[in-house]
Amino acid sequence: MKKAGICGMSALGAISNPDVCVVLTTQWRASAFGFAGDPNARTICLDDLAEESRWIRQAVTPHPFGVFARAAFLTGLRSPKNGIENYFDPLPAKSRSLAAAFEVAGYETAFFGKWQLYERDPLAPVVGEAHARVVVPENRRLGFGLWEGFESGFLLNDPLLHGTGIPQPKRFEGYQSDVVIDRFLEFRRRRTSRKPLFSVISLDSPHPPYAAPAAGIKPLDPDSIRLLRGTTSDPDLRATARRELSGYYSHIEATDRSIGRLVDFERKFGCWNDSIFAFSSVHGDMHGVDGKFRKGWPDEEAVRIPMLIKGAGIGVDDDLLMSLVDLGPTLLGLAGVDSAWGGDGSNLASCLLGGDPGPPQQEISMPSVPPFAKQCAYVWNANRTPERTEVFPKDDEPYTLEHLGNWEFEA
Repeated sequence: MKKAGICGMSALGAISNPDVCVVLTTQWRASAFGFAGDPNARTICLDDLAEESRWIRQAVTPHPFGVFARAAFLTGLRSPKNGIENYFDPLPAKSRSLAAAFEVAGYETAFFGKWQLYERDPLAPVVGEAHARVVVPENRRLGFGLWEGFESGFLLNDPLLHGTGIPQPKRFEGYQSDVVIDRFLEFRRRRTSRKPLFSVISLDSPHPPYAAPAAGIKPLDPDSIRLLRGTTSDPDLRATARRELSGYYSHIEATDRSIGRLVDFERKFGCWNDSIFAFSSVHGDMHGVDGKFRKGWPDEEAVRIPMLIKGAGIGVDDDLLMSLVDLGPTLLGLAGVDSAWGGDGSNLASCLLGGDPGPPQQEISMPSVPPFAKQCAYVWNANRTPERTEVFPKDDEPYTLEHLGNWEFEA
């Protein structure tokens, strides 16, 4: 496998006109991989991908909650500047997206999977078919040339999809990660355009419901799970963490397998050597660390995200402070696209390829408090460095979170 930067290079070292594919998951914390040292995680495919990618180990989300983070990634603007201040806010129709920036550069664009950026009924159940049956109009799909997905609903099995060529939600049997990736692969097989392709594959997994079936993957025995150091000593909360992690890791294994099929296809039939492939998540999950659960918190387990980029060199980068809001401008830079898109995000391609210094800190925030249990109950802004996070709650005194360094698991 060739290292990034060998064929079709620009002066910086970026590949000229490569296909660019982003796989964006939900609630997959940065430590939950075999290559990151998690003894519970069975991530054979992503472990292999890490061997030929740049792992940005200090990557974070700009907002540890899916709606806000997705909007920031696709617009290059942090919330609420992008128009989303509260959980149920839709992204404004006038938003200029990453897809538009690639289209101007001559790319075909495609989106598959979870959207979560259109209008949803706040009174309807968040998990279930009500939000899954919401039809996203063509003019609210942020300019993607082909769009096939679902508004939300967290249906990890038998999802309802609509979009280009599917005017109304249609049920597709199977595990959601498998279904969405199969639909993308079907598109790739029948595609005839000679334009380079920018695509986003957006998946719910490993977001709750953790107990949902995971494509035949047997959940781990909760008592066998090794918890992260820093997990609460409260026996009831530890039992909850183990029970939820049992399902969490089964969805991680199932989705890793799905992504493996995607990568295998691209290796056999695509332009894998000269393409850019990014894997990430919109936020992490506390799972009982410091007695906290879910996301929305400024703690490391919620804000740190996986970030693998194939096509940006090989190895571990433990210095670059990169945010999900930087991913779009950086992909444009790696693809050799001269674009000013992304007002809050930074093009860090020269940091990855040329060794330039990155930003001195990362800005993270929660612009509002979503109306759900177990989440952080206050609005905050924070500045993060590898050593610590300075947190500024809206209605309370600032405080500091000191980081432990490398992830360690209990014996």
